[in-house]
Amino acid sequence: MTILLIDDSRFLQMAIEKTLHEAGYRTIVVSDGEEGLRTAIQKSPDLILLDIMLPSLPGTSVLRSLKHNPITSRIPVIVLTGLARVDEARLRSEGADGYLKKSDLDLKGGCEALHHTIQQTLKQSTQLSM
Repeated sequence: MTILLIDDSRFLQMAIEKTLHEAGYRTIVVSDGEEGLRTAIQKSPDLILLDIMLPSLPGTSVLRSLKHNPITSRIPVIVLTGLARVDEARLRSEGADGYLKKSDLDLKGGCEALHHTIQQTLKQSTQLSM
């Protein structure tokens, strides 16, 4: 299973990539929205972790583009945000399959919230495609 991580924080990239590798996932890591869109089309990952605050192209624009492109529209997307307030209903209406606040990642404690969110999102995605 391959997960595309689109995040501009080098620290978060390394920490999330490490925890995903330890859980048995392959990862592709990119730093901005435009590169993320290209990579999603070219590599067709099984899941995308998308930072909402990105340089050059905001995460919300990336999300809309992913969900409107027939090549990427079925790839589940989990939005990662550092924002204190999140409009979950809006994110879901724009196509997010899940979201997680970065403050809930617990990078030193095993990232249980991240693993749980990934598992739930993949489970829901599988059920919808049946």
